[in-house]
Amino acid sequence: MRWDLLTRKSGRTITTSEDEIRSWAEEYANENGWVLNPDEKTLDTVIRGLARNKQKFGEQYCPCRFRSGDSEKDRAIICPCIYNRDEIAKDGHCHCLLYYRKDAAETLTGGIK
Repeated sequence: MRWDLLTRKSGRTITTSEDEIRSWAEEYANENGWVLNPDEKTLDTVIRGLARNKQKFGEQYCPCRFRSGDSEKDRAIICPCIYNRDEIAKDGHCHCLLYYRKDAAETLTGGIK
C-alpha cells in the first residue's frame, strides 16, 4: 500500500490510504444496504483515524475504540468490527459514526441527500 501524499480540491492533505479506505468503506456500506456518514467532516475524521491505525499498527482498528495491545483481543475491533451490525440495527449507525442505515442518515440530513 502506498502512503504518498495527495491533495484534494479542498486543499486538504490526505494519504492514498485514506482514499483506499474510503473506497473500501463505501463498497462495504453498499454491500450491506447502508451509507457512509453524510457529515463529511465526521466521515473524514473517521477515515483518517482508520488510515492512521493501519499505518501505525498494521490494521485498520476502529478509531473510536481502545486497543488493548493483545492482537487476539484487538481483532474484534478491526473495521468492520464485530459490533457494527448490532449497533447499526439498534442505533441506526455504528459507534464510530462511519456506517449508517439509510433511514438514519436521511433523518440526520433532514431527508436531503
